[in-house]
Amino acid sequence: MNISIKSYDDSNFSVKFLEGFSTSVLNAVRNVPGRQWDDKNKIWLIPDNQKAVDQLLQKIFETGLFNVPQNFLEKHDDSTRQDSRISSEIRKLTEALTVRHYSDHTKQCYKKWVEEFLEKYHEDINNVGEVQINAFLKDLALKKNVSASTQNQALAALLFYFRYIKNTPILELGSVIHAKKKERIPVVFSREEVTKVIESMSGTKKLIAKLLYGTGMRLNEALSLRVLDLDFDRNEIIVRHGKGDKDRHVMIAQKLVPELKAHIEKVRQIHNQDLADGWGSVAMPGAINGKYPGGSKEFKWQWLFPQKNRWINAKTGEQGRWHLDESLMQRAVKQAVLEAGVNKNASCHTFRHSFATHLLEIGYDIRTIQELLGHSDVSTTMIYTHVLNRGTSGVVSPLDRL
Repeated sequence: MNISIKSYDDSNFSVKFLEGFSTSVLNAVRNVPGRQWDDKNKIWLIPDNQKAVDQLLQKIFETGLFNVPQNFLEKHDDSTRQDSRISSEIRKLTEALTVRHYSDHTKQCYKKWVEEFLEKYHEDINNVGEVQINAFLKDLALKKNVSASTQNQALAALLFYFRYIKNTPILELGSVIHAKKKERIPVVFSREEVTKVIESMSGTKKLIAKLLYGTGMRLNEALSLRVLDLDFDRNEIIVRHGKGDKDRHVMIAQKLVPELKAHIEKVRQIHNQDLADGWGSVAMPGAINGKYPGGSKEFKWQWLFPQKNRWINAKTGEQGRWHLDESLMQRAVKQAVLEAGVNKNASCHTFRHSFATHLLEIGYDIRTIQELLGHSDVSTTMIYTHVLNRGTSGVVSPLDRL
């Protein structure tokens, strides 16, 4: 396997796979914060800063697929031992999170914060505690100017690490800093702006944007849909393993039914071609693969929005598809907002905010919207506004009212 890493512009360097790649190497690139996929040039763009470089090289080195020169090992012997200790702690953390069925997104966030904490206090890694936690959180607020929610996310990661990995009693961590989260008004599109932004998009990404607004799903929930999650007879979509590992149902906008059915037929053609080429397997959730050994090649388990090109495992030669990368959709929405002339700091999540707000405006009660959004606490849903209760009668998607 060969990888080309070189300067791209003033703020990024590029990573290109010259002879295929393995899933582990792809994940090493995907785990670098700020990475972006350049579909035109078929390269990954990585922020050109020391932290990103170190993280990328470390993750690639950990795959064990590349030979490292002896002089490099000698030069970095001390840092390698340090990284080994940190890697051991992170491995324990990952196992603890997995056993407790935390989501992949939460696992990545927790690992990031714990790793950053341990790198700062690596010299006395066995004697860190409340004092170091408070100092770390203070630096986040004063030096890095992070938001209260980000600071509390870091705290949650560290508390998990100390409780389940370091076995520190909870009472001994009772005086750590808890940042007060400020209430922010979400960015919301008007109905006219929704139309303008969506019409500025095209192809599959346009369909995904309609789905985000028509159902209130988060971006990762929409991209993680499989063909079997759509039930046109019951006019609903099953959102599996949402935030908090919860499943829920959302409605299908009637305007989307013909487009979704046509899209599914296109996905079927792609899958049939993959099968004809001798591939067609897809990653299965949990232990499903053990129960249905041949299920990974069944059409119903395929991603609803598969990536354009198959990935290739350089070791085994195996090929397959993952779902569309979030960064591609995020960039498409940002571009569409600019082209539509909408002067708001909008993103993919703005469709979800707009979905909830527009349902409230036309009279649906807060409890119904809470269920559709998958919020555990109604106070989270209340951020959108107060509304007159109308009961939980059948819900019509706001997309059908455009």
